[in-house]
Amino acid sequence: MYSPDTATILEDAADRIADISRADLQIMLRRAALRLRNAGAISMDDDVEEALRDLAGESGVTRNDMIRYIIREWMETNTYLPVHELDEDGDVDGNA
Repeated sequence: MYSPDTATILEDAADRIADISRADLQIMLRRAALRLRNAGAISMDDDVEEALRDLAGESGVTRNDMIRYIIREWMETNTYLPVHELDEDGDVDGNA
């Protein structure tokens, strides 16, 4: 089951602001404020920061997105998360 994140919910509300009740908007804004307040920056050593910036730049994503990607890949590789299964008819680019 897919559960949209706070940013997606806020973007959707912004798209239909006239349809959102004041109470719902208050709840969404308080949740966003709470997330921002609790979101601590992950500090890394200088060499790791540089590598993260380089990787993120090459991939065209933000530093935080790159950290999320690296952690997900590590967790899948070490079987903490289920691995994405390839479809039998899917394109594997020569890797199976």
